[in-house]
Amino acid sequence: MLLKIVRKGLGAVIVGIDKMTRPKPIERSPEEQAHAQGLMEGLSLYQLHGCPFCIKTRRAIFKLNVNMDIRDIGDNVEYRNELASNGGRVMVPCLRIEEGNHVRWMYESNDIIDYLETRVA
Repeated sequence: MLLKIVRKGLGAVIVGIDKMTRPKPIERSPEEQAHAQGLMEGLSLYQLHGCPFCIKTRRAIFKLNVNMDIRDIGDNVEYRNELASNGGRVMVPCLRIEEGNHVRWMYESNDIIDYLETRVA
């Protein structure tokens, strides 16, 4: 119980620091922005709001200046169950990548950020 309170408190502090220190988003022409946003189709990020690695991943998404389907497993039990049953484990951040009929699950914030930067930038 105490650990949960400490974890939530630290998460709130980290979220606050993140909001104050967000990086500047990439600027693009309207056409380039539409193209970059189109590349986000089929991607969903499973996360916990106060998780430091999830914050790191969301900061990268913010810097890339794209919107993505964000699924918080702390707020939605369906997302948590979906991650467990389809992704194989309850670990965040996790990027669900749907390409045609194939779905793959990518864990680890650095891998997710590298993948998104390669895909969008």
